[in-house]
Amino acid sequence: MRTEGVRGAHRRPAKGRPPRAKDAVTCPYCFALFGRDRIAYRCLGRAGRGVGCDPVLDMELAAYQGGQAGAMLPPVFTGRGARASCPDCGRESGRRVCPECHHELAPAYCDTPGRIVALVGAKNAGKSTYIAVLLHELRNRVGTELGTSLVACDDRTIDRYKRDFARPLFDQQRLLPTTPSAVTAPREPLVYLLTRRVKGRFGSRTEALTLVLFDTAGEDLRSRDVRDLHLRYLEAADAIVFLADPLELVAGGAESEPLDVLARVTEPLRQRHGLDVKDRLRTPIAVALTKIDELELPASSALQRSRVRSGSLDADDREAVDAHVRALLDTWGAGDLDRYLEQHYAEYGLFGVSALGGAPRGDEVAPGGVRPYRVEDPLLWLLHRFGMLDG
Repeated sequence: MRTEGVRGAHRRPAKGRPPRAKDAVTCPYCFALFGRDRIAYRCLGRAGRGVGCDPVLDMELAAYQGGQAGAMLPPVFTGRGARASCPDCGRESGRRVCPECHHELAPAYCDTPGRIVALVGAKNAGKSTYIAVLLHELRNRVGTELGTSLVACDDRTIDRYKRDFARPLFDQQRLLPTTPSAVTAPREPLVYLLTRRVKGRFGSRTEALTLVLFDTAGEDLRSRDVRDLHLRYLEAADAIVFLADPLELVAGGAESEPLDVLARVTEPLRQRHGLDVKDRLRTPIAVALTKIDELELPASSALQRSRVRSGSLDADDREAVDAHVRALLDTWGAGDLDRYLEQHYAEYGLFGVSALGGAPRGDEVAPGGVRPYRVEDPLLWLLHRFGMLDG
């Protein structure tokens, strides 16, 4: 496992994304970085015949959304603290917004220093299905095990998850359609705040992690029209989860689509950070092979063993899975993917997951329903990296 790992192995110094200051906030929508003292507020507006500001066209929000629909809102103003008084009407407001794009920020996101985890994947990796199942698990089985809470940061996230992910997959037992390009179907990210109480030497504290999930189509990383947003998304991330279809690796080996997509993600990030050829990105990356239920694996494989649900990261299991995935890549002639990660990332882990747990029938989930297997493993590793989970 090419990482500092759960045992604290030595790492070569790495450049890349420097840690954010404690008083800094990254907007999970436009990914602007700003100090907490710059967080803006939106007036509550007029309530009936009472005091309040009338709606105005919010140019910043309209520019972010790509149109003026929904941008007629009470004005934005500056202030300090959890609440501030509008300088025009005097009404006190606790609706905090990003000072750049004016998108509303969840109170918990503003108050708790969070880390952003970005998700990206190669074509046919099953990104939409993985997103749907991971969020479902975090709200149910895994959330109960870890004692975490997962809250959507905006109404759009709530509505989109129910409409595009949960209803078709879990209620109707239908496979999710292939993600269209953002060029033809622009969309906002799903933004969730995951919080957990962590015991420390001087008592317990609340730690937060922000999941910002773009259901990115493979061709989006080639299109100049939308690639800049995805690069800002990745550049702002404290960690990356990269999904790859193992069947693509078996068929393509070193010429596979996953390696091409990984390079399209990595090279622009290296350029933006001004890295020399000897430097590696310090952003940890979890690379997960999806659909492992479709692979013929020996009974002794670490990927055939279920994870012990202990509420912590099992170091022995983590190292065994990492080693077996590396051996599979070598067997398929795709060891170049592992070598590329070693050359460009200071910390990375290899994983095997299955969101469905069984081969679908046509466009429907297998008769046994959705039976996820190890979908949470990449996130558990990252939680450990962030000090939110014991090892």
